[in-house]
Amino acid sequence: MGTERRLLPAAAALLWGFLLRMTAAREGIIHAYGEGKPLPSKDYCMLYNPSWTNLPTTIENTTSFSLENLTTPLCNSSDIPSTGIRNKVVAVSWGTCEFLEKAKIAQKGGAEALLVANDSLYFPPSGNNSEFQDVKILIAFMSNKDLRDMQQTLGNNISMNFYAPSWPTFDYTLVVIFIIAVSSVALGGYWSGVSELEDMKAVTNTEDREIKKKEDSLTFTPLTVIMFVVGCCVIIILLYFFYKWLVYVMIAIFCLASSMSLYNCLSSLIRKIPYGQCRIACGSKSFEVRLLFLAVFCISLAVVWAVFRNDDRWAWILQDLLGMAFCLNLIKTLKLPNFKACVILLVLLLIYDVFFVFITPFITKNGESIMIEVAAGPFGSNEKNGGNLVEATAQPSAPHEKLPVVIRVPRLIYFSAMSVCLAPVSILGFGDIIVPGLLVAYCRRFDIHVGSSIYYISCVIAYAVGLVLTFIVLVLMKKGQPALLYLVSCTLITVVIIAWRRKEVKKIWEGTSYQVMENLDYGASEENVTTNQQTVQQ
Repeated sequence: MGTERRLLPAAAALLWGFLLRMTAAREGIIHAYGEGKPLPSKDYCMLYNPSWTNLPTTIENTTSFSLENLTTPLCNSSDIPSTGIRNKVVAVSWGTCEFLEKAKIAQKGGAEALLVANDSLYFPPSGNNSEFQDVKILIAFMSNKDLRDMQQTLGNNISMNFYAPSWPTFDYTLVVIFIIAVSSVALGGYWSGVSELEDMKAVTNTEDREIKKKEDSLTFTPLTVIMFVVGCCVIIILLYFFYKWLVYVMIAIFCLASSMSLYNCLSSLIRKIPYGQCRIACGSKSFEVRLLFLAVFCISLAVVWAVFRNDDRWAWILQDLLGMAFCLNLIKTLKLPNFKACVILLVLLLIYDVFFVFITPFITKNGESIMIEVAAGPFGSNEKNGGNLVEATAQPSAPHEKLPVVIRVPRLIYFSAMSVCLAPVSILGFGDIIVPGLLVAYCRRFDIHVGSSIYYISCVIAYAVGLVLTFIVLVLMKKGQPALLYLVSCTLITVVIIAWRRKEVKKIWEGTSYQVMENLDYGASEENVTTNQQTVQQ
């Protein structure tokens, strides 16, 4: 029962990691100016799809157009004002009808561009490219807040230019993502090994052995691995159909799980410090004061993130910190008993990832991937048509919420003297850290029993190589990649090659500490542990 109770939250946790948002959206600049002397002007961020429209890279190569801000949704030709919209930029609100329909009406009326204002700037302007072949005008997205600011700052007579500066060649956010991911995998695997040594020291008699078996309720078998993957499939389908309710459940679970994970990570370090161990009594129990303060700190951190989670300026730092602790704790807690279970888990989740990203577009009515829609957050009433999402104005704020599923590092792009767009955002799913991390942790525990460190070190290096390969393909293809495709291949192949060279294929395939320990002579277990510790240290 212990495994079943904790299997669903673990499945939900790993599911989050595969919700990698992939979109063709790109940031551009709206240079708006009004009338008067000196000429007032201001830059605003927008999103557009470069596969639909190409924009100049500099403002000198642009053409200026006047803005026509419509109060109508532009879902019918009758919504066009009597003064016309020819050679103008038409600003309309989101909702009521598809933006593709709005664009066709605007183009028919002679407009040069359609500017769609919505509450969430970072909605991906996605859709089937074939449907936009007849649309020649620019379709851009900006936030309602920016549109209101534009009118308040520049007045009613506004003109604007559109351009999209080239991104810098070097993306430092990928380096930050690399450091976070590799360090999480390496530290999580090492922590699992430390826990293994402590367990081996503690198990010296039959009674302790039975206690340890009960504590290891999260040790996966091939059967529980299959149940785990099925649970992931069920959760993502539920999220697809009931996103606007379940998103808040997932946010609450993340706050609870990440605060507990951060506490587990930091308390393990604090307990090593021999100072400040005063305790307070509460009934028949006593607690360390420093651990109580630590618990308050971890909970406060999660609460602060929950309150300010939509602040793009700094909330991502807290999300990454909590997410890293979450990954570390899960890698240490979930234990795979043998390499066979590792192969089954990693291969099944790889198939799961590919299916929900690349296969489901052929099944869904709107032609969109279930994985991408859940990751990006369905908008509005879930009315979908032709690959476009339609927002109903009466919907609650849930469609604009994003699942805390990724390590994310935004990059500030500076245009002129100020930062206009907080973009792009490099992301890596929790699952892309946790799933290979479970294999790294198994290799570390196996190393302890065979008195080496080759499997652990090689698997960490293979993970790093797989991540670099992912980044290279990402840069070349300019499209989000399913990182497990490269990470699983690199790590599994590396472990197999090393086991084959060391003639330990059967040993690593069939057993880990939990199977080996049942056959050990526990009277000599302390001697074996000491010998293995000395070997590993050397």
